Amino acid sequence: MKIYDRVLLPLFGLAFWIIGTLWYEVRGPSVFETTSLRYWINFILAPIASAIVCIAILKWRHIPAREWAAAALLIALPGMLGEAVLLSRFAVFMPRMQAASAGRYGAFLFAAYALFLTISVIVTLTATS
Repeated sequence: MKIYDRVLLPLFGLAFWIIGTLWYEVRGPSVFETTSLRYWINFILAPIASAIVCIAILKWRHIPAREWAAAALLIALPGMLGEAVLLSRFAVFMPRMQAASAGRYGAFLFAAYALFLTISVIVTLTATS
């Protein structure tokens, strides 16, 4: 992986996390605090959409398949660290949502990160075997 990509991918991850966090700060109550159906639709579709965007970035940057796992971590880690801070002070950073929604929000995020990282690891393992 090029040094440029080692800098660009975490910056992309940080930007992606900030945009997503701002989106859910505004739209979160309509996703996490309405119906179970709305929550589960978002729980399924948002991680898929996030993974597609992140995979498109890896392809756009021509990251070799054998390096996808490392590249995926570079994208995911800024958001994962940011989410750890956000979830620890959920009521402060997400004031439009009820504190009780933190668990649903955390599970939602966990699914999104897990899907993208799992796909990246599978691609890397397939490429190196």
